[in-house]
Amino acid sequence: MKSEVLQKVINAFNERFSSTQRIYILSFAVGLLGALAASLIKNLIHFTASFVAEKFAHGTGMLFYFLAPFTGVIITFFLVKYLVHEDISHGISRVLYAISRKKSYLKAKNIWASLVAGAVTIGFGGSVGAEAPIVHAGSSIGSSVGRLFNLNYRQITLLLACGAAGVISGIFKAPIAGIVFTLEILMIDLTLSSIIPLLISSVTATTIAWLSMGNTVLLSFEIKDSFNISNIPWYILLGMFTGLISVWFSKMTLFTEHLYRKIDNQYIRLIVAGSILGLLILFFPPLFGEGYNTVMTLLKGDSNTLMSIFSGFLPDGWISLLIISGALIFLKVFATSSTNAAGGIGGVFAPILFTGAISGFFVSMLLTEFTNMKIPDSRFILAGMAGLMAGAMQAPLTAIFLIAEISGGYDLLIPLIITSTISFITARQFLNYSIYHIQLADRGELVTHDKDKAVLVVMDWKKEIEKDLIQVKPDDLLRDLVKSITKSKRNIFPVVDEYGVLEGIVLLDDVREIMFNNDLYDKIRVRDIMTIPPSYIDISENMATVMDTFSKTGAWNLPVLNKGKFIGIISKSRIFSTYREMLLQMSEE
Repeated sequence: MKSEVLQKVINAFNERFSSTQRIYILSFAVGLLGALAASLIKNLIHFTASFVAEKFAHGTGMLFYFLAPFTGVIITFFLVKYLVHEDISHGISRVLYAISRKKSYLKAKNIWASLVAGAVTIGFGGSVGAEAPIVHAGSSIGSSVGRLFNLNYRQITLLLACGAAGVISGIFKAPIAGIVFTLEILMIDLTLSSIIPLLISSVTATTIAWLSMGNTVLLSFEIKDSFNISNIPWYILLGMFTGLISVWFSKMTLFTEHLYRKIDNQYIRLIVAGSILGLLILFFPPLFGEGYNTVMTLLKGDSNTLMSIFSGFLPDGWISLLIISGALIFLKVFATSSTNAAGGIGGVFAPILFTGAISGFFVSMLLTEFTNMKIPDSRFILAGMAGLMAGAMQAPLTAIFLIAEISGGYDLLIPLIITSTISFITARQFLNYSIYHIQLADRGELVTHDKDKAVLVVMDWKKEIEKDLIQVKPDDLLRDLVKSITKSKRNIFPVVDEYGVLEGIVLLDDVREIMFNNDLYDKIRVRDIMTIPPSYIDISENMATVMDTFSKTGAWNLPVLNKGKFIGIISKSRIFSTYREMLLQMSEE
């Protein structure tokens, strides 16, 4: 409940500034808060990782890589279960679901819950990224601020996007990538009314991040060598390779999560997934945590970071590196899925970048050995990261601008465009949606840039069901029906049996010619004059199916059923009226 003082402040703010001015001011506030959240989670992860290394590493040897991640997911599991009381995993997908199904409503407690749970999971070595929890937290900031100031759905959604753009901009110090992320992943419309608030939020967050964290950033590498145009064919090859790896990563993520969900007992699932996570990291330590340290070490030319418990059994040289890097490419997805299945909180953003970096290193090493050419490792590592982002996330522009910004300039722009484009085209042959969108799309709950489809997804048609109808029985006499007609303000009378199952419909027009003929009152029964509706709507159907049913039948009214039992009537005119209101709300003001 808002206090009276706070409500007065909000009222004064709303009276003092126009709608556009309010959005600009609030987008600045959201960007500021988002940057602080990004800084907080980064410091929490660093503090947790330092604490874990100090307390657990000594005396445990290689077992540290098994014990630390397992301990982290156990702590996170109970933290979420007993303090948060709801599932906050897969943060970006939850943001998308909130936009499509909850009118962009995200609980304020998601802010601290995502930050703390994500920091514990990653700080202890969980093989996931901080980006999903931080986007969840930043979007929750925007959603909460929008609701606090009594904004409408479109404005709240815009502030939610400002929160997401702000935290991505802050954590990577990449303002353009932050904006493009909201356009490609969150499907926010690029319009004059949306671009300015997104710019304000992103630039604010980036500036605050520079002030609070200095030059330190998750990923930062300066490209020194100039671009060699003769390497273009190899970047095309890298794009094809990362596109195929994107398909592997996306499909195996969904497949392994599906397998884990088959374990109904959450404690058994915790033990199984946690054990698999610990073993994977024990065998391949680069899978520990987000993987950014490994990526940075590779970018600096030190391939010794690609260690494995099997290294001693492999031949020295490039063959050993090739085998280990290949194993990391294929196993990272299982480590990430196991972390989330066990109860950890994190996303696939960092794992995708990690897998892309290893893929770029893998391809450059192969080309170097088999073509006798000097392939630039660092450029291929960065281009590989962009390629996997473009393929798995279906976000080529985000991939291009993010890697361009973290590499200190646009010298790498042509290779990034080539690799990302080829990867996107390759992955698109096998994937219709990104790893974030695919499950929502399968349920018909994905909001897109197509306003018509977006309105259909957001609309809750169940609220438009009309239930003020008088029901009649099939064995009722005409006399009984006439009595019902005199009491009703509607011209539709559903015919249901003793169990509430719909058998037909009687329209006022069907009885108009006989309702005043007293001689027929005891001769005609309702079942004699009822008609079977052309179709019906099940309560479980989505809005697109409802509209499709109206289109195919040409009906203006259709009954709504729940497992055969009558609930009410849905009217095409009422649906169209609500549709128009929502379309106006989602369009420019």
